[in-house]
Amino acid sequence: MQTIRKLIQAVWIFLINGFWGFPITGNLYQGPLKVICSPGLNCYSCPAATTYCPIGSLQQLLLGVRFSLQTGHYYLGSFVLGGMGLLGASFGRFICGWACPFGFIQELLHKIPSKKYSIPPLLNWCKYGFLLLFVIVLPLVFVDQFGLGKPWFCKYVCPAGTLEAGIPMVLLVPDLRTTLGFLYLNKICILIGVIVWSVVASRPFCRTICPLGAFYALFNKISLVKLDLDKEACTNCKACHKVCPVEIHFNETPGSGECINCMKCMTEACRFDAIHVNVAGYRLGQPGKRPAVTSHQ
Repeated sequence: MQTIRKLIQAVWIFLINGFWGFPITGNLYQGPLKVICSPGLNCYSCPAATTYCPIGSLQQLLLGVRFSLQTGHYYLGSFVLGGMGLLGASFGRFICGWACPFGFIQELLHKIPSKKYSIPPLLNWCKYGFLLLFVIVLPLVFVDQFGLGKPWFCKYVCPAGTLEAGIPMVLLVPDLRTTLGFLYLNKICILIGVIVWSVVASRPFCRTICPLGAFYALFNKISLVKLDLDKEACTNCKACHKVCPVEIHFNETPGSGECINCMKCMTEACRFDAIHVNVAGYRLGQPGKRPAVTSHQ
């Protein structure tokens, strides 16, 4: 199952970054697919990107709210919010575990041999702070003389944007190198920090910084597709604790907002058929399940 998941993650990278003509054109893709919302965090300004980033689009919506109101354009942004809400309500954080390019990159980095460290659970709350402050509050509150804000998370924080767009665009358009300054250096440092952290800890950006992960986490318990625990079948053996890449105890907190639904607990740990994929209330089986081992102690 994990091999299949890796293949799906790789396929998603190429699906949402399928414009490979950029070295010739020197421009970003601006075709009809650009109106489609990428399920995972994928920078709009990546030269190969064929879709838009949900978090970037949400910031663009919010930073222009005042200007729209002042000019008499009462845009509700239903397309952006509706797209994100539909994805969240349908899949929750299955998207993080199966369709996010930057999540996949972190998983590959974590395979590099090194001493591994846990992430304190308290830090998991930071991503909600990034969602509230950098994505919602700052673009709304801090505006220029025209009533326009800034995409704070994209501009000052997002390491995925630096990796997918910042570095490639500087290489692709040499003239941009003369404009580089402290802001670019700051984002390079953030990217390096996340890369190093990803080697020694499992998916740290997803767990402590990603505002999109925080948004999807709000839907994890109610999404149409989710992991489900059969409490009657669970023996509390705690095998699921050992394989979880985000260090949650699934048998104790089913539906946790931290769960990326990678299904390792279901396919690699649980021997008692206690964890299932639930699709709109219908519980799917587990093909190829190992036989349960009973104990008479």
